Amino acid sequence: MTNLIHLIWNEQIKLYARKSTWVMFFVLAILVLASGIISRLWDSEFQTTEYGTKWQAELQEENFRLTSELDNDELSKLSNPFQLEKNMYHIENDIKPLPYDGWQFLYDNSFFTTLISLFTIIIAAGIVSNEFKWGTIKLLLIRPISRSKILLSKYLTVLLFAFTLIFFLIAISLLTGALFFGWNNPAQTVVLEQGMGYAHGSLLNVILKDYGLSLVTLLMMASFAFMISTIFRSSSMAIGLAVTLMLAGNSIVLFASHYSWAKYILFANTNLGQYFNGAEPMMEGMSLSFSVTILCIYLALFLMASWVAFNKRDIAGH
Repeated sequence: MTNLIHLIWNEQIKLYARKSTWVMFFVLAILVLASGIISRLWDSEFQTTEYGTKWQAELQEENFRLTSELDNDELSKLSNPFQLEKNMYHIENDIKPLPYDGWQFLYDNSFFTTLISLFTIIIAAGIVSNEFKWGTIKLLLIRPISRSKILLSKYLTVLLFAFTLIFFLIAISLLTGALFFGWNNPAQTVVLEQGMGYAHGSLLNVILKDYGLSLVTLLMMASFAFMISTIFRSSSMAIGLAVTLMLAGNSIVLFASHYSWAKYILFANTNLGQYFNGAEPMMEGMSLSFSVTILCIYLALFLMASWVAFNKRDIAGH
């Protein structure tokens, strides 16, 4: 166990010694800050709206204004119906709308986890292949440490990097959100668009669920890139394949959706959000337990293939 910890620590030092690693953090911070500035400037009147004790009447007045705009503005015909439906949901469920705050800004920034997945893929794609490329693999393998433990330390380093980026995103989003919008109670009840309509719940629970579910795709694609990097010793191939599949995954599933075997495709199961808030599964016969089982099988295959390739690799010529 001590050897494994030392190996992970050594991998962390090598990882954060690269300028490219810090560039990823810098880019993420700049994008979050830019998102906060844009959110503050764009439609600022709506973002800071605070309703009083007679908020139901205020919403009714707002609905009257939104309805009257439908006949005068083409753009309003597209956007106003959604706001009207949301306002009615607030009234019918007796949920007072709260002004936009740092916690809601954090929730809106969950889409940045896609960028984190890309950054993690880049790290996973190079963490093994670069050892062969730079000729440093021999220095690792001459140690009295098993290859399995060396490979495990590299995989755990990839996961630690991903979680570090997630925590960094959460921290920088909360700080930026507090700066521009302030904070309300994180346990506040919010109304969000879900499935075919609207749903309400604790904002903190919604944030935890949204960020938690985003880790599924991140874990699977990072593991896939790690496998390709280990087998073919090519970071460019690993990055290219992983990013292509991540971006084209939904299209692949849609193309094959009329076949019964399509539900076994990896990307049909990475979106576990399809089983929450009344949403319908992508295909018949799918369930939360089914998707979790399929994901575990794929993950086991990725890791097993990486382990076999790394342990059988002959490095005499490297």
